[in-house]
Amino acid sequence: MDIFSILELFGGLAMFLYGMRLMGDSLKESSSGTLKSVMEKMTNNAFKGFILGLFVTALIQSSTATIVITSGLVTAGIITTRQSLGIIMGANLGTTVTGQIIRLMDIESSSSTSSILQFFKPSTLAPIALILGIVFIMFFKFNNSRLAGNISMGFGILFTGLMTMTNSVNVLRSSDIMGTIFSSLGDNVILGFIAGTAVAFVLQSASAAIGILQSFSMTGMFTFASAIPIVLGVFLGAGITTYIVCALGAKSDAKRVGMQNLIYNISKILIIAVGLSLARAIGLLPELWTSTVNPGAIADSNTIFNLACAVILLPCCGLIEKVSDKIIKPEEVSTGKYDDKLMALDPVFFSTPALAFSSCYDALLTMFDAAVDNIRKSMDLLRQYDEKTFLEIKSEEGHIDLFADRISNYLVQLSGHLHEDYHVKIMDEYYKVVGEFERLGDHAQNISEEAKELFDKNSHLTDYALKELSVTQDILENILAYTRLAFEKRDDTAARHIEPLEEVVDDLVYVMKENHMGRLRTGKCSVTVDNNFLNILNNIERISDVCSNVGIAVVARVEPELAAEAHTYISRLHQGKDDSFNEEYQNAHDLYFAKLGEIVGM
Repeated sequence: MDIFSILELFGGLAMFLYGMRLMGDSLKESSSGTLKSVMEKMTNNAFKGFILGLFVTALIQSSTATIVITSGLVTAGIITTRQSLGIIMGANLGTTVTGQIIRLMDIESSSSTSSILQFFKPSTLAPIALILGIVFIMFFKFNNSRLAGNISMGFGILFTGLMTMTNSVNVLRSSDIMGTIFSSLGDNVILGFIAGTAVAFVLQSASAAIGILQSFSMTGMFTFASAIPIVLGVFLGAGITTYIVCALGAKSDAKRVGMQNLIYNISKILIIAVGLSLARAIGLLPELWTSTVNPGAIADSNTIFNLACAVILLPCCGLIEKVSDKIIKPEEVSTGKYDDKLMALDPVFFSTPALAFSSCYDALLTMFDAAVDNIRKSMDLLRQYDEKTFLEIKSEEGHIDLFADRISNYLVQLSGHLHEDYHVKIMDEYYKVVGEFERLGDHAQNISEEAKELFDKNSHLTDYALKELSVTQDILENILAYTRLAFEKRDDTAARHIEPLEEVVDDLVYVMKENHMGRLRTGKCSVTVDNNFLNILNNIERISDVCSNVGIAVVARVEPELAAEAHTYISRLHQGKDDSFNEEYQNAHDLYFAKLGEIVGM
């Protein structure tokens, strides 16, 4: 056996697997957030779920990723396990699209192709895809240009690897050892089934395993009878792999989704094995069993098997669900206010960081909105104290703290699964803002406690103080709106609006403290509310500081060069070295100090 041909075979296999991984990961990264949103909106309809699973998997080239997304949605209570079955069946059919793409190798082996089909030959497509990929990566800077380049590069590397594998197996097919291996697979159904299971399990991809079989089929040494057991083994190996991915560190709901996929794949194997055995026993299509298969025949068989089994088993979703429930008992459903957001922080998403970050993003936005709502309620308590509202603020603060703990722990666990710089940048931003959002909640509670203390000692703020606080609340609302927009849309323009307003808040608080001292001297304010009013002002100032920190985190993510120079950046603004900052600061200063002047003069 030629050692150099063996090296070429494994080198081609390495390129094929890397190309598939690069293309698949880039497709998942560029589309997973949108796909997750679409999947959340599906209705309780197995057929719609089937179509959705089919298209999602055809797009991201990974049934495992689709099923993992589904398991996370089930865990979060967004869809039911019954709904997930339609998606699972569609995902299994969608993964056959990769094989249909690989069948383009048939064009390569044909010498009578038309000029148009010649364009689709792998030897033509591979270099075109590689050239486009490097152009996108090196010369374009639009959003997702790198991802587009990686998708194209992955496609080109995949086909280059396939061609390399095909060349090597064509040399090796004359080897006695290779002939023995192929003939043993053809003579022993069990051995072929085990081989297919092992390859799919080790590679963690049914598409990759089928692709390798398609490449080896180019030797002309595989018959239909010898290839089918390998394909069925791939079904089992893929089902086991997906179950393990769904089950690792996950809730029982995620495990049940993985188990349903495994049960479905075992059912497929049984249906196909029984059906083909009966067909062969009654002498149906006798020439089929000994016919030589090529990549197209394997791709078509794989697609037909999955489509036929989906049609047969789609009405049996309830039965599959019951079997999975017997194997893995459902957990009791929790009825907590934010359980859907917290449960979406699921470890099953670690293999697809974009989805894990999507869950964090949803949780962080919910956390921010809860904190802002508490700020508004606490300011209202200063005007009219209400014990029920005070207790609501306290309860919501508990939820905010829980969000902070869960998100922080989730990000720490996720960090070990990050391999890309842009993922690290997202991690840095989220880890910074989770602490800042928690502080917003703390300051809201502090203000509510000042309101309670005033109520308990039968004191209240003067009309002067309340009207001044209305001015600060007005500017705070603008700052908080810019802060949400900055984080929600990664809008660095909105983020840059925060800092000049934060500086005006500092000025307002300073002047309001001076006004307060003047009212104390003239007896317009009571000394009994002195500390309360000053504490309220301090918390308002700190709220604006928190928003400033969030804005800087957003700007640093959009412009990474500022990340290490955040302090210098802020100092430069405050020293008046930025004209747009100066103009916005002056306009806001004039506006809010005019409002403050009207109060002082009342």
